[in-house]
Amino acid sequence: MKDRHPPAKPLIIGSKTPTPLSAILMKPTKARACFVFAHGAGAGMTHPFMEQVAIALYERGIATLRYQFPFMQKGSKRPDRPAIAQAAVRAAVAEARKRCRGLPLVAGGKSFGGRMTAEAQAIEPLDGVQGLPFLGFPLHPSGKPSVARADHLSKIRIPMLFV
Repeated sequence: MKDRHPPAKPLIIGSKTPTPLSAILMKPTKARACFVFAHGAGAGMTHPFMEQVAIALYERGIATLRYQFPFMQKGSKRPDRPAIAQAAVRAAVAEARKRCRGLPLVAGGKSFGGRMTAEAQAIEPLDGVQGLPFLGFPLHPSGKPSVARADHLSKIRIPMLFV
């Protein structure tokens, strides 16, 4: 039976910024890649879904760096403005590059986290990121069909995976 509680290293990203962000790194000894894994708008990085995905990837040799967006770090229910969320994505990717040096990086996440990662990539490529996996990408608000949340996807020049 596989270890259901792999080692998780708590981190602080941006300790010198106005809102330092909590993060959790789970890195197998022989990791093959690292997933910079952002949470959705309704639950943070410790939500059971986030933890279960991180454990499943760990068991398959994939490191994960889960992190909090500033709004979640502050205990707010209202998601950050895109510029703030995208800055958090960039800080998390930089932290993963440092902690998982030499490993291929992918970045994305659950719902809001995946969308903010994609928007950041569309504006300016995330340094070292080779692909974008999305878990439940929100193409439009519930009951309000639109293409506005997907317009930026055509600007992305690296592989994307929608799950």
